[in-house]
Amino acid sequence: MYAVAGATGRVGSATAHELIASGSDVRVLVRDRERGEEWIRRGAESRVADLGDRAALRDAITGCDGLFVMMPFDLTVDDLGAYAEALASSVAGAVADSGIPHVVLLSSGGADLPEGTGPIAGLYRMEQALRGTGTVLTALRSGHFQEKVGDLIEAARGGVYPVFAASADVPLPMAATRDLGATAARALLSPDTASTSIDVLGPAYSERQVAAVLGAALNRELEVVVLPEDAWAPELIEAGYRPHVAESLAELSRADEQGLLAPRGDRAVHVDTPIEATIAGLIAGPAAA
Repeated sequence: MYAVAGATGRVGSATAHELIASGSDVRVLVRDRERGEEWIRRGAESRVADLGDRAALRDAITGCDGLFVMMPFDLTVDDLGAYAEALASSVAGAVADSGIPHVVLLSSGGADLPEGTGPIAGLYRMEQALRGTGTVLTALRSGHFQEKVGDLIEAARGGVYPVFAASADVPLPMAATRDLGATAARALLSPDTASTSIDVLGPAYSERQVAAVLGAALNRELEVVVLPEDAWAPELIEAGYRPHVAESLAELSRADEQGLLAPRGDRAVHVDTPIEATIAGLIAGPAAA
């Protein structure tokens, strides 16, 4: 039996789908019972357990062979660091209390660094907390998600593709979330004997290449606008983010520019979904999934 947190999100749902397809018993963890009904129809168990509730999470994962977990970023909280610390403590506590032997964590490039990486610093806390529980931890460190382009579709419909970087012409690995889910499922089914970190590397694209694919999908030419660093936080604030969140996201972009999010795991896994397929799915919407 494998427990999967975040099963209503992209990576968690892809992980659960892969495990079910393999014939494995799956228990999805959801925050309310209604959201688990669809998974029950697909043959999974469903348990209500918030990651911030140590006791409920412990009960939900006790007896399982492995757990897939992530740190959901809540950009509405007043203190991102305190939120991450509390969540890491709850999850690690539940893992230690349950004695579950293996945890696969959706982490990120840069999660080996304690600071200077914006919200990724929360994943450093999570990795460190889980390593102290005695479980075998597999930390999947992805770089850019291909699905991040979904946040830019509305701007692109207006003809603009904003870039929070010094250049739009530097290729970077971008992994599709469905590939991350497949990688997580494989890691659960064939666990390492000791804790490890794995860089999950997708095909490399520059932001200008992504903009060209998105523009073609929308049937319009996009203006690629490279924003200067001092405009990153103000632009994010104008887009509706609270100032402390905007500053954290701007720090994340700076960390990327400085190479702090570069692959430094114990080994790498290469995945191959092309950006064209991901963008086509994002534009088609949920009905195409």
